[in-house]
Amino acid sequence: MSFRIGASLLPLVALTAACAATPVPSTATPAATLPPMSEAAFSEELTERTFRYFWDTTDTQRCLAPDRWPSNPFSSIAATGFALTAYGIGAERGYVTRSEAAERTRDCLRFYWTAPQGPGVAGAAGYKGFFYHFLKNDDGTRFRNVELSTVDTSLLLGGVLFAQSYYDREDPVEAEIRDLAEKIYTRVDWRWAQRNTTGTQATNQPNSHGITMGWKPEAGWEPHDWIGYNEGMLVYILAMGSPTHAVGKDAWDKGWAADLEKDWGTYYGQQHLQFEPMFGHQYSHVWVDFRGIRDDFMRGKGIDYFENSRRATLAQRAYGADNPNKWTGYSADIWGWTASDGPGYSEGKYRVSGTARNFNGYMARGVSAIRVVDDGTVVPTAAGGSVAFAPEVTIPALMAMRTQYGERLYTRYGFKDAFNPSFTFVGAQSSDGKVDPVNGWVANDYLGIDQGPILAMMENHRSGFVWKVMRKNPHIVRGLKRIGFEGGWLDKAK
Repeated sequence: MSFRIGASLLPLVALTAACAATPVPSTATPAATLPPMSEAAFSEELTERTFRYFWDTTDTQRCLAPDRWPSNPFSSIAATGFALTAYGIGAERGYVTRSEAAERTRDCLRFYWTAPQGPGVAGAAGYKGFFYHFLKNDDGTRFRNVELSTVDTSLLLGGVLFAQSYYDREDPVEAEIRDLAEKIYTRVDWRWAQRNTTGTQATNQPNSHGITMGWKPEAGWEPHDWIGYNEGMLVYILAMGSPTHAVGKDAWDKGWAADLEKDWGTYYGQQHLQFEPMFGHQYSHVWVDFRGIRDDFMRGKGIDYFENSRRATLAQRAYGADNPNKWTGYSADIWGWTASDGPGYSEGKYRVSGTARNFNGYMARGVSAIRVVDDGTVVPTAAGGSVAFAPEVTIPALMAMRTQYGERLYTRYGFKDAFNPSFTFVGAQSSDGKVDPVNGWVANDYLGIDQGPILAMMENHRSGFVWKVMRKNPHIVRGLKRIGFEGGWLDKAK
């Protein structure tokens, strides 16, 4: 089964744990659940706990948000973009003062502006204004041989430009934030990353006008461009909004949006542009308010990208309620699939509902009419990052996960990354989680790129805060208009 995977995803981890001989389901006593709480109380508690993840775990000396916690093997530049956004949310909600958030943001931007850039294989944080996907915790330079990532740089820049527009007061700290944000953004050479401008094409996309997914100093361009419906929307908005290195409109028309029709279809009664994992429907929406604005493709369909993501959310929920593959625990309130950790067994030795099953480690899970990638693992951020699209079904789902699975899943910083109610086998082991013989597997870690959408989209649902801030950013407005988006708030933007 093929699956389209963007540069923002980790490589699949080698599976090293041995399966137990003749595993059987257990009959142990169920674990304790958490008592119900009101929706308002839950929303506030989840917001603060998820904010504290970024505030407590992000290194303040170099502003290196952990890719995952508590294991913390390296920093993720995408998680750092979510951290910068989290600081403003925390200030607005009173979890920290505005001056505390501003000082930490200023220090963060100082680091990314002064971090070394260059074409060498080691010793730099980035090149051509882009940053490497993962950075080492000790000095903030490239981690091993990871790629220079255009989409993860874009997620970082989402936080950078949020800071530029949020900290708008005339005091030295906030003025420096705005100046640093402008320098970091305008340094990025988007034209270099649109490789057709140099005559070099993606090997499998010979006519691509798209922007590359990444580059490595040892090997050059990554083999794919950002083409087709996915989280790459933000890449193009930023690339076309640049006042210094903007790409032309053909990057969108002949690149990302050239063949969207192939992804249009109907799944569980919802007609929409499809992409199996929910992160593709969420990431760009964290910083861009797509309500009421449309490009040429969506004008032809009579909806906008916000409505498209709402439909994708409702289709996932309907799949969970139907549970066609007979996984344990799925329901109209326990559902959600996107890139996440997993139990990490793929030898088909365990049976669920009478069928031999494989259980994967980190991978892009998801469901659509195009394909289904589902191993019984449920991912809270699939619902949490979609709260703004369909709060009537996503918030009850999160509340049900908290109540049913208790403190194994919902703890100090909100939701652990994922859980698998089907993985309940006596003697089973997991290299990346804990197994309960009744309630199944729960991940060890929180993931920064999964925590971020929960926090930001919960706040966008409650107040529209991040969207309102980003509507004021001239680079976002310019990028959208150059693409050809029209309507709603954008027609009134300067």
